[in-house]
Amino acid sequence: MANKPSIPKGTRDFGPDEMAKRNYIFDTIKRVYALYGFQQIETPSMETLQTLMGKYGEEGDKLLFKILNSGDYLKAVSDEELKERNTLKMQTKLCEKGLRYDLTVPFARYVVMHRDELQLPFKRYQIQPVWRADRPQKGRFREFYQCDADVVGSTSLWQEVEFVQLYDTVFTALNLKGVTIKMNNRKILSGFAEMIGESDKLTDFTVALDKLDKIGEEGVIKEMKERGISEEAIAKLQPIFTLKGTVTKKLSALKEILKSSETGMKGVEELEFIAQQIAQLGLQTAILDLDVTLARGLNYYTGAIFEIGAPAGVQMGSIGGGGRYDDL
Repeated sequence: MANKPSIPKGTRDFGPDEMAKRNYIFDTIKRVYALYGFQQIETPSMETLQTLMGKYGEEGDKLLFKILNSGDYLKAVSDEELKERNTLKMQTKLCEKGLRYDLTVPFARYVVMHRDELQLPFKRYQIQPVWRADRPQKGRFREFYQCDADVVGSTSLWQEVEFVQLYDTVFTALNLKGVTIKMNNRKILSGFAEMIGESDKLTDFTVALDKLDKIGEEGVIKEMKERGISEEAIAKLQPIFTLKGTVTKKLSALKEILKSSETGMKGVEELEFIAQQIAQLGLQTAILDLDVTLARGLNYYTGAIFEIGAPAGVQMGSIGGGGRYDDL
């Protein structure tokens, strides 16, 4: 008997029923994005590795799907290099392209290439698949869709306020109630690193902290130690693990914790503005919260960061996220 065909791990087929549901969700999101003035673009599935590498941090770079050069891809590799079998060293000669890891870096590349044609601030949305060479598990796939909305050409914090409203409008339109919009700020994380005297280990600190919901406080502390962060420094972080209460109460506590860090205080000030404006404008169904342990692993974030938590009782990871990346 012939072997039945299969698909690669971490990928999925979508039948007619699933496609009908997915199209309804995508159409709803597109309608809301257009309502907020975002224009649609598309970019190629593959980008040059020069564009992709170095934007996601060391962890992210490892998850890039790299594409072998066409034709005789070994011709650029010497016999000595083949004997060494150093894949990382050879990959720059074997591969010039990769599948996109997200839609943000391709958008930044798009802006650079088309900046003379764009009227700033430029608001774009993009709904396309992305690929990550991750370990497949529940809720984590190697191929999946992102529904991105971004603004380029504005430093105003009103953009963050609008994105909170955008999230709220999308989930209200989808009749998804009880969604939590968690926010933090990379400047606050930098402030924590300054406060504990570990500014040179900011990436190690944020990568470990970002796993709090997966491995718990003990797991995070263990990983920080493994990454070379001292026990004395970790002890200074204890107050952030137990920070509770309203957004206003948490921001007030952060002012005391970060009073010695100018960078950290700037982050608190930015979040205070967002929280105050949202309190005045109101939200339809979503709940705004401050999560000081939210780090989001991508290195390109520079300001406010967001992550969307599913309604209570729904067992799944985040259903959205993003943030400000002024320097990308």
